[in-house]
Amino acid sequence: MEKLKKDLRHKSKPTGLRYLGVISISTRYRNGCVMKNIANLLFEAKMLKEIPRSGYHFLGSGKESVAEHSFVITFIAFVMAKMEPDVDTVKLISMCLIHDLPESRTGDMNYVQKKYVDVDEMKAVDDLTREIPFGDSIRELIVEFNACITREARLARDADQISFILELKTLADTGRKGPETWLPIVMDRLQTETGKQIAESIADTNWDEWWKKNYVD
Repeated sequence: MEKLKKDLRHKSKPTGLRYLGVISISTRYRNGCVMKNIANLLFEAKMLKEIPRSGYHFLGSGKESVAEHSFVITFIAFVMAKMEPDVDTVKLISMCLIHDLPESRTGDMNYVQKKYVDVDEMKAVDDLTREIPFGDSIRELIVEFNACITREARLARDADQISFILELKTLADTGRKGPETWLPIVMDRLQTETGKQIAESIADTNWDEWWKKNYVD
């Protein structure tokens, strides 16, 4: 019986490269220096909660942190992936989640500021990913987002604009001046039919309709 138990234990143990790979990954993330770098990355991502989207200063109304924007664009990407099941869902959502991560170091530069300040975003990307085991995947997603060539990148760029459209529509619906002049400009930036379809639906919907339609006093 003891021999049988020993044989079963031996047979249940993973073997070959797959087993070695699991051990390698597990050991890698038990390394104190690696985990310290990951902790630093998480603190850096959290900093986006404190960084304002600076364009609203020039708009004259509204406010939003970079982290709030990142959540909204990521949720829009989730919806887009449901509308377009053939796209790489993980890539699209991941791209939207981290597209503004370098702003933890550079801050958010709006249209006016970019006329006078050259931001070295890729230096920020290189610095924040250099000591992260999966840093290359972060860098590749940001490069793909900026290049705007793949289907996922074009959808992600549209999601970025749709997030702004949601904010502008909310401000316009609540009586703020200024957003109505920007809405058509931002709508013209959309590249995909899915993005345009979502934006048109937003334009035809009041910001508070989602809860008022079933309101009973």
